[in-house]
Amino acid sequence: MLKKRPQLPQEQYIDTDHFIYCLEAVNDIETDHITETQKELEELAMQYGVASIYKTCDTIEGLESSLNALVLDDHNFKDYEIIYLVIKGKANNICLNNYYYSLQEIAEIFEGRLEGKILHFSNAKVLDLDEEEAQYFLDITGAKAVSGYGNEFNGISSAILDIAFFNLFKEDEHMLDVVEELHQKYYKACKLLDFRLYY
Repeated sequence: MLKKRPQLPQEQYIDTDHFIYCLEAVNDIETDHITETQKELEELAMQYGVASIYKTCDTIEGLESSLNALVLDDHNFKDYEIIYLVIKGKANNICLNNYYYSLQEIAEIFEGRLEGKILHFSNAKVLDLDEEEAQYFLDITGAKAVSGYGNEFNGISSAILDIAFFNLFKEDEHMLDVVEELHQKYYKACKLLDFRLYY
């Protein structure tokens, strides 16, 4: 069963046309505890008025059904510019329940279904794609971009930079301008975590 994070009253978001759709990998979706990611998304809503939907998954089928529910069933899907993935993994794969799946496999699952979206990975996983891998993912899924970090977690979470990135997006539609501004305002953090954008 997928759990929705308690939402703040919707009236607050009438003017908001930006949402974050967050999918976090957990060991067991039956375990009901508030994660750090949920707290960060609360803060994003309270401080910056960026609404989000939060779901967890513990298998590749769970990931697929969550994203399918978003793509196929949610009529507000066009409002979600960013799909925020908090999932462990290495350079070009993700890890769910001790199984590894390449981003090529993920691309094939969501073929043509991520039109115009930005997939943003937290630094729970390193994102390191060569030009061919990145192009393949973008071509197959239709995504506008994939972003994330080149450096591992090592006790430093990307959460603050993620929130800054999402908030800048709320103010500016132009992806490259947002990335440039992110680097200007948070230069040290961008360097330390090695912020990356494939588009």
